Amino acid sequence: MQTQAKFERDQGLAQHCDVLVIGGGPAGSTAAALLAQRGHRVTLLEKARHPRFHIGESLLPANLPLFERLGVGEQVRAIGMEKWGAEFVSPWHGHTQTFEFADAWDKSMPFAYQVRRSELDEILIRNASAKGADVVEGCRVQEVVFQPDGARVSARRDDGRVEVWQARYVIDASGRDTFLGNRMRLKHRNPRHNSSAMYGHFEGAHRLPGQAEGNISIFWFEHGWFWFIPLADGATSVGAVSWPYYFKGREGPMETFFLDTIALCPALAERLKDARLVTKVEATGNYSYVSDRTHGPGYLLLGDAFAFIDPVFSSGVMLAMVSAFAGAEAVDTSLREPKHSARAMRRFDRLMRHGPREFSWFIYRVTNPTMRDLFMGPRNLLRMKEALLSVLAGDLYGKTPIWGSLLAFKAVYYLSSLRHLHRSVLAWQRRRRNIRVLDGQETAVN
Repeated sequence: MQTQAKFERDQGLAQHCDVLVIGGGPAGSTAAALLAQRGHRVTLLEKARHPRFHIGESLLPANLPLFERLGVGEQVRAIGMEKWGAEFVSPWHGHTQTFEFADAWDKSMPFAYQVRRSELDEILIRNASAKGADVVEGCRVQEVVFQPDGARVSARRDDGRVEVWQARYVIDASGRDTFLGNRMRLKHRNPRHNSSAMYGHFEGAHRLPGQAEGNISIFWFEHGWFWFIPLADGATSVGAVSWPYYFKGREGPMETFFLDTIALCPALAERLKDARLVTKVEATGNYSYVSDRTHGPGYLLLGDAFAFIDPVFSSGVMLAMVSAFAGAEAVDTSLREPKHSARAMRRFDRLMRHGPREFSWFIYRVTNPTMRDLFMGPRNLLRMKEALLSVLAGDLYGKTPIWGSLLAFKAVYYLSSLRHLHRSVLAWQRRRRNIRVLDGQETAVN
């Protein structure tokens, strides 16, 4: 397979494959490995060259079985900082609250990892190559033309050469580039959420003691929330997620704005008082979007290429990999047994929408004072705390019977909101103002 692909490239011919994957992040690399393992001719095109920087360093316990199924569990353990829980810090409460994954409904997934994404993503893309996928880095897809028997894909290499592939199926795993979503006008701003982010890495940050050293910390502040993610090499990833109006008010360099924002959160500033910023501060806007469809004739969308809401629950890598396992199954069925394709794609669609839907209910409310109260004072009545921890662990796709308890949690949320009706109405009005789209929103974070 690899020899034929190389021959076609050398001859300047249209190269043939069964599946062409756009993007070499966790979703694309996972899907490519699985499909190549099943005997399909797979080509993966990645615009960058690994290792390359990427945000999203915090994993969930539900990630770990997926790494084992891919055969990379030992490699991920070697680069990871153990993450046994999540700490929430609120300036409106007189204490911090730590949730430990071992207290979730299913006790078999007590920890996850914090990782440098450059290292994790390289492990996954090299695994795809080792499983038989033809991995081409430094090659940016420019055009996809769908035909009755598949698609014609053209891409430009770093040296300017344009190459062409003829594929039976296309998987868009291009992440926030949303290649097909943009070109097919499937992608839309999420009307229920709107946020932007800025982030950088620090050295010398104060961490939690003992086993909790690797825990992620979430700090609420007036304009949104911060993440604090310790990494195994001593660096700490820190990011601020806020509403567009806050970024719109920026004056001066992004680094100064970032440090000034950290100063607005005394608890985080204390953790960073002896720390030094060691990377450039990056920023991104248009943080929340969704596509109309998960698939169509000859293509499907995986992970962030379909939708992204907010990183508060560290769900990105897990959702990407779950979608890749489901997508690989659906594509394999479509190629081998076309008569079963429609049913396979319906299953894929249900799974793709399930995770974002369940996380989004919490994400839309995570800065609401009622939700903060519930997070900072959790109770396990009707096993609600265990169910909430299962959500935080990413345990949404198995047989863990959390749904009745989650329904009870939501009922408590609504009843508490009614109890504090005036506060709830003010919070609802404030959120409506916060998520509105502002003129120049995209340029405000650049």
